[in-house]
Amino acid sequence: MCGICGVVDLSGRPVEGAVVAAMAGTLHHRGPEATGVRLFPPPGAPPRRRPTAGLGHTRLKIIDLSDAANQPLGNEDGAVWAMLNGEIYNFPELRHELKAAGHQFRTEGDTEVIVHLYEELGEACVEQLDGMFALAVWDERAGRLLLARDRTGKKPLYYAHREPLLAFGSEIKALLAHPDIPTEVRVDALPLLFLHGYVPGPATLYRDVLQVPAGHALTVDATGGIRQRQYWDWRFPDTPGPRRAAVSPEEAAARVRDLLTEAVRKRLIADVPLGAFLSGGLDSSIVVALMSRLMREPVKTFSIGFASDARFDETRYARMVADRFGTAHTEFIVEPKAFQLLERLVHVYDGPFGDSSAIPTYILSELTRRHVTVALNGDGGDELFAGYERFAGGLIAGRVPPAVFRLGRAVTSAIPLPGHPRHPLRRIARFFGDAAVDADLPWLQRFSRWIAFFHEDLHRVVLESAAGDLRSFDRIAYFRRYRSRCERWSRLAQLLYLNAKTYLVDDLLVKMDRASMAHALETRSPFLDRVLMEYVATLPDRFKLRLGRTKWILRRAFRDVLPAPVLRRGKMGFGVPLATWFRGELREPLESLLLDPRARFGEYLNRPYVEWLVREHLAGRQNFEYKLWLLLTFEVWLRSMGRGPAPVC
Repeated sequence: MCGICGVVDLSGRPVEGAVVAAMAGTLHHRGPEATGVRLFPPPGAPPRRRPTAGLGHTRLKIIDLSDAANQPLGNEDGAVWAMLNGEIYNFPELRHELKAAGHQFRTEGDTEVIVHLYEELGEACVEQLDGMFALAVWDERAGRLLLARDRTGKKPLYYAHREPLLAFGSEIKALLAHPDIPTEVRVDALPLLFLHGYVPGPATLYRDVLQVPAGHALTVDATGGIRQRQYWDWRFPDTPGPRRAAVSPEEAAARVRDLLTEAVRKRLIADVPLGAFLSGGLDSSIVVALMSRLMREPVKTFSIGFASDARFDETRYARMVADRFGTAHTEFIVEPKAFQLLERLVHVYDGPFGDSSAIPTYILSELTRRHVTVALNGDGGDELFAGYERFAGGLIAGRVPPAVFRLGRAVTSAIPLPGHPRHPLRRIARFFGDAAVDADLPWLQRFSRWIAFFHEDLHRVVLESAAGDLRSFDRIAYFRRYRSRCERWSRLAQLLYLNAKTYLVDDLLVKMDRASMAHALETRSPFLDRVLMEYVATLPDRFKLRLGRTKWILRRAFRDVLPAPVLRRGKMGFGVPLATWFRGELREPLESLLLDPRARFGEYLNRPYVEWLVREHLAGRQNFEYKLWLLLTFEVWLRSMGRGPAPVC
């Protein structure tokens, strides 16, 4: 796990080593153990008319801890150079094949495999890689740059093209360290930010910065041509009508168990200490169970809890799993003072980020890193096996008459609701309330509403003077771009696919990568194994979601392994009690940031409406915790760029 960055100058001007070094310096947290910068041609070489390049790398040593494996890493004659952020899990097999083809290896790591595989296959080499990766290959002879990102987007890769330069990096901050890349706000992305809590890729909140999409490779040739192609996508079978399952539940459960076991096994390859995040939920518990069977020593597990609000605390379930499998277990407790991390989190995420679970993820990663260098997690289980309630809601929304939704809204509006935002009755009330408002709209529009931060009030929060008239803003444009690819699939398959192409890659995986790599902690996700994903996609919907029961086949596959209370648990989510924190210990910083008349957000957002949200929440009349967190990160981001008063955190 590392940081990569670089510059290609298509005019042939020499790339400045100091600039590449500065870019790499912003990624030190991703790879604090070695830094490498290489220029093409090297300093002092005669000028040339074809493209020049500079590559920068910061290394976190995981496999082959010797300095010989430092990057950028070249082939024998210096014609091909590669850098890798991530891990290639099938590198031993590829190494064996390449050796048989006559290639010579100087290291025991996975990056050198990419060098020689590129020599054999060119840009098609990425299709042979099994792992999580963002990579760069510089072909010095051809004057060509190859950038590629893994299939599901676990590892980030950004770039900016400003003639005659193309700069790239693992994080946006590396690009902004280049003097020719401006920090201009992309104003037309603001509605997307406040709708989703993040800016959907390939765009970012910076005008000239884009992302290489998941499962894509981007090539820059010697003539300056830029070509991007998709080399993988998650596909489900067409379902023109009802179909019988090709396998029995018993066969499917056994296959899921075998594939997940293999996914965990190959993610245990490391030359450094290794452990696992353990929330006490189904997915992380399964990962720990399999690790305990595959490892000789006790698994080191790590959990986090909340002393101030037991309703958000899962540590008792985590302890139950730890006891069952005899792990070396460590618990950490988060207090409201975690709000002091706000400024740091905005820096880590290179801007506003609405997912408040970044708080416990960041803290858990920081404390876990004191014990291990690699941690496995349960990310992806919900995406594969329909673990979110919104999947069931999306199916119901397409089958129930609008009148039923309106009746449900009337009933839930007439009864007192529990205070806990995650209470089942509150969730039901929210479902009926949102569904009733949009009951006559297509299911995709209703689905988008349920997962939005600001939806019906988007035009009230973002100023027309900043982003134009939002009443006609297409709120499902994000989903629409993928809809044509999955229209022939079942409704559940469409929901799973759209979720993976949007929330998974732009929220969940971003959250985990930045929070963990801020502390040089590598995290691995067995559920996002390519072979497992492709197999689960072939299973019928009723194996995933049955009578409202999520992850049906996954529970069946491990029903003889996990403690019964864990096996029966529904989805809790990795949240924090922001609602009560904002009304208590965090009231003062909330007011000082969002009620400050000098607040910078006023240039883009409706100040009276933001102030109304704050006061309504503090008075306890409504719960706007998620909206307020997003607004806070936006304000701190603006201040961090020198646009307004200094942050108070």
